[in-house]
Amino acid sequence: MKVAVIGANGKEGSLIVKEALSRGLDVTSIVRDAKKSPTEKYLVRDIYSLKAEDIKDFDVLVDALGFFGPMVKEYVPATEHLIEILKDSQTRLLVVGGAGSLFVDEAQTKQLYQQSDFPEAVKPLSEEMGKSLDILRDSTLDWTFISPAAMFDATGARTGKYVLAGEVLTFDANGKSEISYADFAIAMVDEIVDAKHSKERISVRW
Repeated sequence: MKVAVIGANGKEGSLIVKEALSRGLDVTSIVRDAKKSPTEKYLVRDIYSLKAEDIKDFDVLVDALGFFGPMVKEYVPATEHLIEILKDSQTRLLVVGGAGSLFVDEAQTKQLYQQSDFPEAVKPLSEEMGKSLDILRDSTLDWTFISPAAMFDATGARTGKYVLAGEVLTFDANGKSEISYADFAIAMVDEIVDAKHSKERISVRW
């Protein structure tokens, strides 16, 4: 299986690459600087210079880009660009999503980032990622959007375990919603290989 990872040199992207390689997948990194590629195979592109012919031979394209600060407004146009270049292909799109757009009620009327105690600094990021998800829902692509738990731990252990959930934020028996970057990468590669959640947003926690 041929997989390309946009943002392959980032914190989460690099772990997805590592996990995919450990399972024998053929991985190509899409990076802006060749020196930062974690794989021997790479394309030097930014998101907007990526073209349909660049990705037509991949089975899966993973979007692990992170936009922060004023750059959060790039989530929507970046997603629109990916939809445009993928629309005539059979390549599946898997997205590293955020937790902020997860719902906090079974009726799915209230999202996490809309809660009064949600950190103000993170609200714009969560809102823009949520808009990107809405755009994917309206597209014809074969996509999967994977949200982490509320606490997404960059330095957490790789336990090899996770609980799969859906649109609603879930908690463990102790009332915690946590996942490490490493275990999120396992969930991502499981979806790459198994392709069980086409055109769905799923979420993962410990």
